[in-house]
Amino acid sequence: MPTVGLSKLKEKARRLPSTPGVYLMKDRLGSVIYVGKAKSLRKRVSTYFQPSRSFKSQPKIRALVEMIRDFEVVEVKSEPEALLLEGQLIKKWRPKYNTDFTDDKRFLLVRVDQTRELPRFTLARFKKEDGARYFGPFAHAQHIRKTLGEMRRQFGVLLSDSNPKTLGEGRFQLYEDVRSELYGFPNIVSVDEYLDRVENACAFLEGKSREWLEEIKEKMIAASEQKQFEKAAELRDLAFALEASLKKTRKFERERLERVDLSTVLDGLGKALGLEGPPQSMECFDISHISGTFVVASMVRFEGGHPNKQQYRRYKIRSFEGNDDVRSMEEVVGRRYRRLSDEGKPFPNLIVIDGGLGQVGAALKAFIGQDLEPPAIVGLAKKHETVIFPDARPPLRLPFSDEGLQLLQRMRDEAHRFANSYNADLRSKKVKESLLDDFPGLGPEKRARLLTVFKSVDQLRQASLAELAGVEGIGPITADRLKAFLSANRKS
Repeated sequence: MPTVGLSKLKEKARRLPSTPGVYLMKDRLGSVIYVGKAKSLRKRVSTYFQPSRSFKSQPKIRALVEMIRDFEVVEVKSEPEALLLEGQLIKKWRPKYNTDFTDDKRFLLVRVDQTRELPRFTLARFKKEDGARYFGPFAHAQHIRKTLGEMRRQFGVLLSDSNPKTLGEGRFQLYEDVRSELYGFPNIVSVDEYLDRVENACAFLEGKSREWLEEIKEKMIAASEQKQFEKAAELRDLAFALEASLKKTRKFERERLERVDLSTVLDGLGKALGLEGPPQSMECFDISHISGTFVVASMVRFEGGHPNKQQYRRYKIRSFEGNDDVRSMEEVVGRRYRRLSDEGKPFPNLIVIDGGLGQVGAALKAFIGQDLEPPAIVGLAKKHETVIFPDARPPLRLPFSDEGLQLLQRMRDEAHRFANSYNADLRSKKVKESLLDDFPGLGPEKRARLLTVFKSVDQLRQASLAELAGVEGIGPITADRLKAFLSANRKS
């Protein structure tokens, strides 16, 4: 490694925070060649550039250090989260020096057998088609075993060595070594109460704590605004990789809903919400943005308790710019039902709003402002999964085991997923197209003409020199330079 480059990397490492995280080592071409985790990013990453004698004596590490020309880090909140993120990123990029991950089956997976009445979290080395859920693989056996122990304390779930007692009347005592309370959790539970714990623990393993993802997205936007397009593209790829693994699923709720009579669920939900009958048709709205940018909305429709994806809709916010979920909700709800009214189509039995009283009030205002008769409207506030009404009724807290609440949650999660996917599409397009801003001598009008003809940077890359030169104002010289520029910046 050149001395100048080494000194810069040392200084960069010294500025890192002393927090848990994951680091990505890169070679001179910007390719990720190693992914590692750290209890303290500053201490761990610094060791690569001030290696001890024992550190240098390991051929693999010595070869890795000689290849490093840059690195990126992702901060997380705890060591278990660093462990999970490390595995996800190694699976994503398959770095050259993470040779331990060349065969996933060699390493430990966490297995959850959903067919058991009380699913347990166990370790396995091979993934089988047996109906169980698998998480991983995990490179560090001792760390994932420790993580499972922490999950028992944090979520109150059963591990492989657990032998719960049946107490009758659908109740179980989970652990013999805890007589009354298990680290703040009741030790005696019903099946549904325990499955709620399993869902939360699976969410943790999936990395559904989205704090890492939001931080990465904010850094991506900042890099794009500062015209640091290569960095923005790398952060975009990282965000997309994480987003794929951080999707909300509520898998256990869906499976339990599929085992029950949905007509009974809808009937119970209608009664709980004070409706005139079961809500056979429901539509749910969600707003998605990153720090007020790329603001979009989604609407998903369920009929008879099942999603009707043909009727899903997504919206860009038109009436203003900035971050205002309440105004955004008023706009999209107004647009949706003004159109249905103009087309003479019926409104759904129930509208579900992802949010609290402000968003619910905005939805109601959209109807009043257009002199439309609103159907039943409720909000689902994330804190405690509380149902919010637009009238004087107090908020409703349904039990987490209530199938009606689970159906509302499933709708809300689906709307959230649909909005986030649209948001991700727009961000990807923006980051890619902003690459043209960095091409010297290409003004706004010429950029607009190119994107009008070729629609995207990917299509520009595929175009021939003759096709590029044929665009008004480009010509053969600019076309040749542009072709070389796009080829050299293929990561963006």
